[in-house]
Amino acid sequence: MNAQDVAAWLQSNPQFFEEHAELLAAVQLTSPHSHRAVSLQERQMEILREKNKGLELKLADLVRHGHDNDRTQQRMHAWQLRLLAEADSHALPYTVQDGLQQVFDVPAVALRVWNVGEAFTHIEVAQGASDDLRLFAEGLRAPYCGPNSGFEAAALLERDDIASLAMVALRVPARPDEDALGAAFGLLVLGSPDARRFHEGMGTAYLGQIGEVAGAALNRLRD
Repeated sequence: MNAQDVAAWLQSNPQFFEEHAELLAAVQLTSPHSHRAVSLQERQMEILREKNKGLELKLADLVRHGHDNDRTQQRMHAWQLRLLAEADSHALPYTVQDGLQQVFDVPAVALRVWNVGEAFTHIEVAQGASDDLRLFAEGLRAPYCGPNSGFEAAALLERDDIASLAMVALRVPARPDEDALGAAFGLLVLGSPDARRFHEGMGTAYLGQIGEVAGAALNRLRD
């Protein structure tokens, strides 16, 4: 019999240890922690302690993520309240932009909108949206998070130290019975000098919600 055969036999015959209980104390193993000889029972306790430690770390990680999500949700709520409280349509784009920067502590935020009504064509956020930028926003089916690889949109932040970006297209709100995305009429750009602030592996659920809320709020500026 080889080692696998012995292991398989013992798993199939657990009564062996009941019939030969003295082996639990008699068999000596080398502990990987203390490098001393320990009984089979002691080694089993070490394994259980290691498993418990792993479970404790996973639980702590889950709790931390829960606290992070709660904090993000509170910030989302505070930002949405600012938008609802803004009655001036001309000031609304800056409430969106400045609110994100302040509430979420983002180093740099920029916003551009197009196809707006005549009453809003003069505001700063309605200026300087090139055809390429509009095409980029239209093709942005989900939020982008990652390094600043020379994107045209990064220039909107007017900073030379931006290392990572998050970009979200602002779209015409779809009706409840529609599955297709609405047309893009704006782009929201968030940037940071920290290359890890917006990285490719991060979740984008909240960014997607931010884009939807901002798009719904700014939809009143459109033609």
